[in-house]
Amino acid sequence: MNQKDIAAIRKHFKLNAEAVKIADIYNIYIRQDSNEIFHEELRSFPFLEQEHQELFLTNFKKVLGGKMDEKLFEVKFQHPEPGQSDHTQTLLYEGLKTDDIEGWASLMQKVALKTVQDTTFEKDMVITFIRFKYNKPTRRHSDETEIDMRDEVWTSRFILCSINQTELPKQSLVFDFIEREFKSNIFINPVIKLDTPIGGFMFPSFTDNAADVNHILYAAQKPHQPDYGFIENVLNGTEIVTAVEEKAMFEEVVKTVIGEEVNLATLATVYDEINQIIVAEAEREEEDQTVPMMDARTVEIVLKASGVEDVTTEKVEAAFQQVVDDRQYEMKASSVIPKYTSKSIKINTKVANIAISPQDLKYVKQVNYKGRPCLLIEVEDDTEIEGFKLISEELLD
Repeated sequence: MNQKDIAAIRKHFKLNAEAVKIADIYNIYIRQDSNEIFHEELRSFPFLEQEHQELFLTNFKKVLGGKMDEKLFEVKFQHPEPGQSDHTQTLLYEGLKTDDIEGWASLMQKVALKTVQDTTFEKDMVITFIRFKYNKPTRRHSDETEIDMRDEVWTSRFILCSINQTELPKQSLVFDFIEREFKSNIFINPVIKLDTPIGGFMFPSFTDNAADVNHILYAAQKPHQPDYGFIENVLNGTEIVTAVEEKAMFEEVVKTVIGEEVNLATLATVYDEINQIIVAEAEREEEDQTVPMMDARTVEIVLKASGVEDVTTEKVEAAFQQVVDDRQYEMKASSVIPKYTSKSIKINTKVANIAISPQDLKYVKQVNYKGRPCLLIEVEDDTEIEGFKLISEELLD
């Protein structure tokens, strides 16, 4: 899946949407003190009160919020062991196919119980499952946001799970207008925090308008902090690599090839070459764009184009083997370089830490001034600090 596909589904989590049709919703309340199911409720989603629908729709948007490889991860399922009946891929796939609503809820309950067995919760939890159809126009005949009857549409079923904590409202002091006195207002009913899900997933993944039942989209609570235990033991998924980890891999590969030292001009060119790979894919006219990947050959081409000397295929492949233990490993270009529009590269010094856009690295140099290393940043306008404009001082020799 790519970011565009996920965003398209999220925007249709709204009342009376044509593209996303939610059929059933199954809620399970789990007590923290027993890690057992305290209550469960299976309902037809369209029959819920409108206020409840809106609360849940906001929650589902939150589950699918965030960026790929930061908060959202496409996870490949492990192969089930012989005779393994509770493999999550099997349970979800059977739940996707069945038309028996009670049977679907029974399968989802087994997934929920795996969650309880794997994790010790500090608060009561609510696990919610929905089944929905997603109608994705593949060729539009209208500029309207909703689907036109003339559109060519790809349709598939999905299951989405949301995991939410509960909390007890704080005791407060209120004024009783009838009895004209101050009273303590004590609430005993827990509040389900639908605005801040702590995890979830969507099954199946899909690519190029084709459902991929061998992958599942996992949603972490916080960026760059996936729950590896949940992925392995609950989802039965294989190991994943975050964007932060993949960027560190790339840096180690480059260091292994060219050494620890590099000038900023070369580094700026490396990032620019990688950015061109990302831009070229983004400018493709096809609707279903692929995620640009970088293997050993791509890294070799980037380094040579950046003016790095003595770069060979053997060196780069050996670096991949040393760092990631796989000469054929591919990393996402978007993980390797911060996107120009949203992120910065950090320049860390003993005196100060500076954040700068990758394309502006060419304006930064490390120079020697009076026998001491200094960072030189070329600026076009006056530099301001706390509202004061800096006065130009002695020129560097």
